[in-house]
Amino acid sequence: MKGIAYGVGVGPGDPELMTLKAIRLIKENDVIAVAGKDARESVAYKIAVQAVPELAEKELVPVYMPMVKDRALIDEEHKKGAELLKKYLDQGKNVVYITLGDPTVYCTFSYLQHYLEADGYPVELVSGITSFCAAAARLNLPLAEWDEPLHVVPAVHKTEDRLERDGNYVLMKSASHMREVKELLRSSGREACAVIDCGMETEQICRSLDEIPDDAGYFSLIIAKEHRS
Repeated sequence: MKGIAYGVGVGPGDPELMTLKAIRLIKENDVIAVAGKDARESVAYKIAVQAVPELAEKELVPVYMPMVKDRALIDEEHKKGAELLKKYLDQGKNVVYITLGDPTVYCTFSYLQHYLEADGYPVELVSGITSFCAAAARLNLPLAEWDEPLHVVPAVHKTEDRLERDGNYVLMKSASHMREVKELLRSSGREACAVIDCGMETEQICRSLDEIPDDAGYFSLIIAKEHRS
């Protein structure tokens, strides 16, 4: 029988936010896959090993996930990653792929999932706390109330959106376009705040647009809310 590929969310940064199920699956399985060329240097590994010290003794499988815009190159590497996991699954071994946040939200594992399922391999997803929910909690800020819509947008790709839809926005992956994103927020009239490196030792909370640095790091998440009458 083929093994099961698990996409397991480890939350945004604080190991105390890992679920009991994520911890159990890491403990019970010997093969742990992690995005990156060096598994031990990945953020997901550094989070998980704090909650599950046994992870350091597991068989770690680094899966290269290039951060480029060349779709052909990306697809080629994703196929290679799926083939790498298949080698273990074909031996009847389960593979636990640990990932930041939740495996259903802008997750690298989803690309591997498509290839694995297409070839008949069983895949299961295990939810983790999303970065935007954790960031909202750190800000003591409700993301949406009553009938407010909530839009989750990868800002690096969707700055043309102009924030024109009614409701509140979560802007992810904003760092490389931070100046542009901040200008859009100013013109939208929304109240904006941000959390950088949520749950990590380098965490930074910005309670206004002016506090968000133009050179904010990769793990920067902005919450923009409409003014309430």
